[in-house]
Amino acid sequence: MSTTERANISAPVGTAAPIERSSRIVTPWQRFYHRFRHHKMATVSIIFIILLSLMGIFAPIVAPLDPTKTNLAQALQGPDATHWLGTDPSGRDVWSRIIYAIRISLSVGIVAVGISVAISLILGTISGFYGGKVDMVIMRITDVIMSFPGLIIIMTVVALLGPSIYNVMAVIGLLGWPGTTRLIRAQILSVREWDFITAARSVGVPDRRIMFVHVLPNAVAPLVVAATFGVAGAILTEAGLSFLGLGVLPPAPSWGNMLNQARSISMLERNPWFWMPPGIMILLTVLAINFIGDGLRDALDPRMKLD
Repeated sequence: MSTTERANISAPVGTAAPIERSSRIVTPWQRFYHRFRHHKMATVSIIFIILLSLMGIFAPIVAPLDPTKTNLAQALQGPDATHWLGTDPSGRDVWSRIIYAIRISLSVGIVAVGISVAISLILGTISGFYGGKVDMVIMRITDVIMSFPGLIIIMTVVALLGPSIYNVMAVIGLLGWPGTTRLIRAQILSVREWDFITAARSVGVPDRRIMFVHVLPNAVAPLVVAATFGVAGAILTEAGLSFLGLGVLPPAPSWGNMLNQARSISMLERNPWFWMPPGIMILLTVLAINFIGDGLRDALDPRMKLD
């Protein structure tokens, strides 16, 4: 006889049997994981990005050929057993250059967004929390920077400093913070009016503790989503700069400078194995990161309903 049946027998007539209650508590991380996993494309995309990152880390194993070694005797050779994706006009292995370029694209995206997020966190939090003249000064500076065409400014600064992966990282990061700063400020303005913030102030909790312990953690969710999309934007910007000769210069491998060498009509028509792989890699990587951003938005926003 089950426990429930025994309880029903022993209970007095007219008395409802005791109801068994589940003591399982769903933590915020479990809820986040469930909601993120529900987004199938985001799940597939994060697996793709992890595999891509591993290929970049273990590039010497995945692509054993030297990506910078030239061999003019094998220039523009089609795919074969040795060169899986053929060779470029200098005889360098396209597959090896594709794999080693993963390091550059992902590092540019992560470092550049890391710089811009750090600036955004500081300025957006101070602006939204204190308000008044501090808010006005920071927002006016933000408005001035946002009034200039971002890509043109980045191209100009990189041209003045010289083409380099480090210059590209720094310039994208230092000029990419205004939009995220406004996003964080708006979230801080909302959070600081919540009841528990008022209660913390009333008992004398210092502003610094309120800002970093109570306000900022409750405003960071939109920042995570914006940073994810920012990585995709930084990768596209680096590819565009390298395509124009203002980013990573050969012989260092970059998806952008690989496309730069395929600008002629004859190259596009006769040697598709040379320019299609870097273009496809840019497309898939940016698309995957955007799907991850969508998944994070759905997982972090409690107003989103799951089907």
